[in-house]
Amino acid sequence: MKQLLLTILFITFILPLAAQSGGETPAHPPKYEVRAAWVTAVYGLDWPRSRATTPEGIRKQKAELIEILDRLKAANFNTVLFQTRTRGDVLYRSKIEPFNSILTGKIGGDPGYDPLTFAVEECHKRGMECHAWMVAIPLGNRKHVTSLGKESVTQKKSSICVPYKREYFLNPGHPETKEYLMNLVREVVMNYDVDGVHFDYLRYPENAPRFPDTYDFRKYGKGRDLAQWRRDNITEIVRHLYKGVKALKPWVKVSTCPVGKYRDTSRYPSRGWNAFHTVYQDAQGWLGEGIQDQIYPMLYFRGNHFYPFVLDWQEQSNGRQIIPGLGIYFLDSSEGNWTLDEVERQMNFIRAHKLAGQAHYRVKYLMDNTQGLYDALEEDFYTAPALQPAMPWIDNVPPTTPTNLIVARQPDGYIHLSWMPSMDNDKRNVPTYVIYGSDTHPVDTSNPENIIAQRVQGTEYTYAPVRLWTAKKYFAVTAVDRCGNESEACR
Repeated sequence: MKQLLLTILFITFILPLAAQSGGETPAHPPKYEVRAAWVTAVYGLDWPRSRATTPEGIRKQKAELIEILDRLKAANFNTVLFQTRTRGDVLYRSKIEPFNSILTGKIGGDPGYDPLTFAVEECHKRGMECHAWMVAIPLGNRKHVTSLGKESVTQKKSSICVPYKREYFLNPGHPETKEYLMNLVREVVMNYDVDGVHFDYLRYPENAPRFPDTYDFRKYGKGRDLAQWRRDNITEIVRHLYKGVKALKPWVKVSTCPVGKYRDTSRYPSRGWNAFHTVYQDAQGWLGEGIQDQIYPMLYFRGNHFYPFVLDWQEQSNGRQIIPGLGIYFLDSSEGNWTLDEVERQMNFIRAHKLAGQAHYRVKYLMDNTQGLYDALEEDFYTAPALQPAMPWIDNVPPTTPTNLIVARQPDGYIHLSWMPSMDNDKRNVPTYVIYGSDTHPVDTSNPENIIAQRVQGTEYTYAPVRLWTAKKYFAVTAVDRCGNESEACR
């Protein structure tokens, strides 16, 4: 009987869902959409390949990142999830944890520049957001922890660290763990102009019934069962970090990448591997409480294990942004047996159901154009730029409209635009600008194909057409605040 019910569910729900995921890509991509890629630093998986031990090494290391960002920009990506903390070490100048050895080949070795500063500046130059991707709970295996020596948190703050299965972890059940993580986050948010903080592995280890937290459970459990206490511990850390970031800079997005299946749904079971039961993440509870701006569920699945769970996340979003993480690494024959059409169907499904966007794990497979994925994005899916979706739960007031747009055509074919500045209701922020151009008047600012540039700072912009005879005739400028609210256009 159970098998029969599953079959009926499959026919009733899943087949129609999969059918909706196919078809042609829309003529115009969405104007507002997150298009993100994870740039993985751990083990140098995506970046860097060179070591910053000499001036030439620094130049090469920077050039490797620039090449990645240039290609993402060329394909109209707008969000970079830049790995900033790995396993108890970091890729920025910290007073708490040492530099990751991947930068110089040496634990704590100073690379001669600040990688996070560089990443943020280079992303912003290209109109892209830069989110600091921070691995939260794992601290690495015994060999790694030993290599960090006295700089390891296991030495500095041993009371909040626990060993488990030949690895070390921060203890989510210890009240000081959330304070330690917030100290790290505070360094990043206060010292860098990041657009978001993105938490990875903010969960317990998988299937950890013997995780060594018995003492803490007895002390702090207060009548709850172990599973609920553990979920509450993770939620309390999420709550503390979210509120801490918002107290510093409300516009900085706070996001997490939980396990892709929350738990069983009415459409399809999670088959024992889910966020709620396996790793104690009540991620939909976080959305309901409003302590996340974005969720990037790791939906590295296909078929029935993808589509029903995408809908489940969207239905429980509470108006927050759901950006499914796509397992594009499975396109590599050494990782899996996916074909390109699998990813294309998933992206079509995401757009058809109006989710906030999609994220690609990892950037290497974009750079390698695995199975032609990069080409498909550039030529079919991301054919026009996209602006960031707004965060009205933080601020829903757009900046004032820029005024007095002046278009000056230069003898060399360049076109110089200038305008009077906009003002934002949050005086801590100066709006940036979006430049639109077209051959028809008035410029249609609802069409993303008319976007020439975004995140323009200052009140001037020089437009350099690829060819003189393709130069746009008419222009418009809007202002955007850090929460994504866009003003009316000045034409």
